[in-house]
Amino acid sequence: MDDPILRVQSQVTARDRVLLGWLYDHGVLTSFQLAHALFPSLDFCQRRLRKLHGLGLVARFRPQRPDGGSYPYHYVLDQRGAEVVAAYRDERAPRRDHARAQRRRWTSSHSLEHRLGVNGFFTDLAGYARTHPGAELVEWLPEAACLRSGAFTSPGDPGLVRAYQPRVRPDGFGRWVEDGVVVPFFVEYDTGGEPLSVLVDKLAGYRDLFDTIGRMWPVLFWLHSAARERNLRRLLAEAPLLPVATGARDHATLAGLCPAEAVWAAPGDVGERRRLVDLAGYVVGLHDHPEEPA
Repeated sequence: MDDPILRVQSQVTARDRVLLGWLYDHGVLTSFQLAHALFPSLDFCQRRLRKLHGLGLVARFRPQRPDGGSYPYHYVLDQRGAEVVAAYRDERAPRRDHARAQRRRWTSSHSLEHRLGVNGFFTDLAGYARTHPGAELVEWLPEAACLRSGAFTSPGDPGLVRAYQPRVRPDGFGRWVEDGVVVPFFVEYDTGGEPLSVLVDKLAGYRDLFDTIGRMWPVLFWLHSAARERNLRRLLAEAPLLPVATGARDHATLAGLCPAEAVWAAPGDVGERRRLVDLAGYVVGLHDHPEEPA
């Protein structure tokens, strides 16, 4: 009997596999996000997405804007796409209603804006890496993966434990490499809907995680406005010492910068902003204190 998964796999490129894997792990991405991260042009991306849609690998929807019109196409995995990803990863095939359940989740989810914001943070990094040799987003974990036991283990690093259930809920975890310098980091994507004290209170969970894994990695607060960032920094000045950096999306947009570039301010910084790779000096051991990067 002809196997539709085997038949379609022959038409899936290496870039398609990355794209489908992202949708499997991170739920939903817009055509603009995918184009920036993976393709040389929006037209090229849209043609490929139409092909994947025709193959039954992805589904799409266009939310309506409150003031009229619609947003760009938002893409999620279709059932065949989920089965292809599972096959490539040698995982158990997803249940038959997996794609339908996920599609309903994102088309009606009140958290869609937040999820797209988090995913946009990482696709901006991937887009920067695509056009800058020596830079690479080598790991991108969603919130659900961050909560799994042993999520932050590394086979070559005895300092990390293998059985720990974090009580903090990062919006994402990434590992950025630029010119051989590695920066693991957590992202807290802020939409402005929570009191700033809630953001500060999250640091207790990170402290618990860091004490357990024996490492401190930068926690990046990506705020929607420079004014909110200034207010948060005042509160963070009184918080326990942790490797924290803040950035504001409106400032980055105005300056034409992405999260890989000089948009970050660490505690005590005055004036010039840091690049993401500059935060490598805040990757420290259990009993060390974050040191100023050279």
